[in-house]
Amino acid sequence: MAVYTQVAFEEADALFRRLGLQELTELRGIRSGIENTNYYATTPAGQWVLTLFERLSRAQLPYYLELMRHLARRGIPVPAPQPGPDGSLVHEVAGKPAAVVTRLPGSHRLAPGPRQVEQVGATLARMHCAGADFALHQPHLRGLAWWIEVLPAVLPHVSAAQAVLLREELAFQRSLHDSAAGQALPRGPVHADLFRDNAMFDDTSGEDRLCGFFDFYFAGTDALLFDVAVCLNDWCIDHASGRLDEALAGPFLRAYHAERPLASVEARLLPALLRAAALRFWLSRLWDWHLPRQAALLQPKDPSHFERVLRDRIDNPWHPPL
Repeated sequence: MAVYTQVAFEEADALFRRLGLQELTELRGIRSGIENTNYYATTPAGQWVLTLFERLSRAQLPYYLELMRHLARRGIPVPAPQPGPDGSLVHEVAGKPAAVVTRLPGSHRLAPGPRQVEQVGATLARMHCAGADFALHQPHLRGLAWWIEVLPAVLPHVSAAQAVLLREELAFQRSLHDSAAGQALPRGPVHADLFRDNAMFDDTSGEDRLCGFFDFYFAGTDALLFDVAVCLNDWCIDHASGRLDEALAGPFLRAYHAERPLASVEARLLPALLRAAALRFWLSRLWDWHLPRQAALLQPKDPSHFERVLRDRIDNPWHPPL
């Protein structure tokens, strides 16, 4: 969520007034992330996030925004997109397609404990159940097809040993995807990027409460287990080594399983999907690190972290204790 496009206060103010959200009193660029241009916006009616989409096309956007609206209507704590007078959720700012969504309260938990990961696991499962009747379908744009496409672009920037690992893991994931077991995995809308910094918690009432998930702009139709693996690889690990922390992974998975029991094929393939999730983010971080776009607040993340995660998932496959 770096700032690629500078937005004039007056133009943003006109949009918020057009949406019936009252006059803009503050507009502030968001430093974190790397995909879209994002601003925090404040009006007398509340706090909002204004997003300008730098890569996604106008035709692709209804999937993400309608998914968020669908989940919000089902009681899942996610930002609610704000429609214009014509009912459209897609707007235009500075010549770019844009959206305005409610801003979730709270703050991140970058060192979560068992209680936090249990809430994430249970809410993720409820989100998957709520998405079962979502009518739109769109491929997960950072799924297998993207891995195949981007690998040749990053290979010139890695060592010979890293290139071998990337090629071998991609071959493994292609074989898994095409297998009968891979095709049998339950599928539906997935967030696909539910890291610690894409969830908010609030402890003002005394108990640390999950306020919700946000940044659905990598979402798509894919194996639900991929979402589980992404979360395990971020919420439930020792960051220094990349190893799964079973004191967190166990509570997360049990909380998920209590809301949406894993199918036998999912329990069996979880070690392989943990590898898939590590490969996906190693590739994307290599791409962002070596082939960056210009942005006012761009902060690409270190690719080596997910190399460590992938190597650990290969060497130490984790079978869920359900």
